[in-house]
Amino acid sequence: MKAVKQIILAGAIAATSLLSSAAMAADEEAIKNKLTTKLGLEVDSFADSPVEGLVQVSTNRGLFYISDNGEFLLQARVFNIDEEMRNETEVALSSLRVEGVTNMAPSAITFKAKEEKHVISVFTDITCGYCRKFHNEIDELNEKGITVQYLAFPRSGLNSQNYNDMVSVWCAENPQQALTDAKAGNDVASASCSNKVAEQYMLGQKLGVNGTPNIVLPDGSLIPGYQPAELLSQALDAASQS
Repeated sequence: MKAVKQIILAGAIAATSLLSSAAMAADEEAIKNKLTTKLGLEVDSFADSPVEGLVQVSTNRGLFYISDNGEFLLQARVFNIDEEMRNETEVALSSLRVEGVTNMAPSAITFKAKEEKHVISVFTDITCGYCRKFHNEIDELNEKGITVQYLAFPRSGLNSQNYNDMVSVWCAENPQQALTDAKAGNDVASASCSNKVAEQYMLGQKLGVNGTPNIVLPDGSLIPGYQPAELLSQALDAASQS
């Protein structure tokens, strides 16, 4: 009789577990549908939130937190007081950035260092003054062992001449030279090909990029804006030694 009770109990636990999993899946599906139909957000993934009662949602417009009943949406930074004010939101975003720029690396315009020590990804625009200032130091960056992977972020959006020009740069016979010429203010020769300029732009929006240049470091942290080559090199060397 005891054995029978144990079997029944085990079956009940298993059934409860299955129901809980099904309910969780149903909740995520309901939340996904709600965010898509009501807010126009494309949901990429769900993850546990560091705050009880909230679910972490990665979307095409960034990282959000939503109540587990799908009623409340938060765009916020979560800090862990017990862990010396660790920015839990930035930890999550850093992981997403590393994954995103790694996947997009084959379609980047890359200026590779001969003696590579660090690889950074830079969301850039050919009309951006500080992007041009950053690119003026590309030789110095390479000499310091820093490989730069440029990702396109046309600030005027996807339905603009700015976007068309960046497509032409990415499709040029020599994209590195075309990018250098465009950032020097030269006219961009029209060119077309299969490209990922739009996907790079949308990745930037997903990762919290709202201007250029934005520099993604090897650990996924983000520097919004121009940094001189010397300071950037010092920061990268220090980070690799810590």
